[in-house]
Amino acid sequence: MSFTESIRTCLLKYAIFDGCAGRAEFWWFAGFFWVVHMALHLIGADFTATVFWLGTLLPAIAVGTRRLHDTDRSGWWQLLWVIPVLGWIVLFVMFIQQGKPNRFGLQPQVQPT
Repeated sequence: MSFTESIRTCLLKYAIFDGCAGRAEFWWFAGFFWVVHMALHLIGADFTATVFWLGTLLPAIAVGTRRLHDTDRSGWWQLLWVIPVLGWIVLFVMFIQQGKPNRFGLQPQVQPT
């Protein structure tokens, strides 16, 4: 999945927590989310950065849930974000794992390279 496809997919599935998301979809959106947010802060547009963060928080949680589903885990694991450092490391490891057959739906199609 390309960068633009990932952003489009995540924004179209704004609050859809069902199904699965591949690694490319999750990581492209996560990169977009943080780069834009930090760039807005760097140029001094703090209010705009906050509005952007609030507007994209739900799709970020939704794609995180779908990514965890792809690794056969519940989206509730994202509550580990509230545990500084250790929780973040555990979630990072979960997010980088390869998808596997799961109980949450079909695995996302991987484009051959």
